[in-house]
Amino acid sequence: MSNRFQAKGADRAARVGELFGLIASRYDQLNDIQTLGLHRRWKRRLVSLAALKPGERALDVCCGTGDITRRLAESGADVTGLDFSPEMLAVARRRCGLTASLRFVQGDAMRLPFGDGEFAAVTVGYGLRNLVDWRTGLSEMVRVAAPGGRILVLEFGKPANRWLCGLYFLYLRLMVPVLGLLFCGNAAAYAYILDSLREYPAQSGVADGMRSLGLQEVQVHDLLGGMMSIQSGVKP
Repeated sequence: MSNRFQAKGADRAARVGELFGLIASRYDQLNDIQTLGLHRRWKRRLVSLAALKPGERALDVCCGTGDITRRLAESGADVTGLDFSPEMLAVARRRCGLTASLRFVQGDAMRLPFGDGEFAAVTVGYGLRNLVDWRTGLSEMVRVAAPGGRILVLEFGKPANRWLCGLYFLYLRLMVPVLGLLFCGNAAAYAYILDSLREYPAQSGVADGMRSLGLQEVQVHDLLGGMMSIQSGVKP
């Protein structure tokens, strides 16, 4: 049976928007349950790799409830979180508040409402996979990064070990939808994770995409055996 949240082309953005609108209030709770709290460690690693200095500007694309955005701001940087879901942004503003150095804006990751070369770091956590075209989203991230700026992507990966990959996909297919049903009342919303990952090139494909856009020092930082991964690069 097809997942109503998995669509292609023009319908994809609307379906993904509907999905995140439904799960916004339970999003953080489900992240803790699904990963046994490990997502917090992975986000800290992302922020560490961003290596922001006080006063630098950073952009967190597809910021969701603002978990990464807030962590970036704790470095003393001037941080903007962008998301296209008003429900997720409402949670982010409630959780994080608004200060002179931390703000949230509604916008499209495929057409970022910023000028060229504005940010010392541009991050995305669990968002690139959901875009209509991840390559366009990545290109926009590179465009708004300043020369020497760091591009970082935290996302589900695909383990190189086929046995581990099989167990991982089994968990995503069987257990994650059950957790979504129990804690969010919607199994399809979390079955979508596996559906979206099937077509996503994961760490190796994104790293190749970074190189094709001219990024330097491209690295893949595998987490949990490659089940999760951070890809990083520097704009020349």
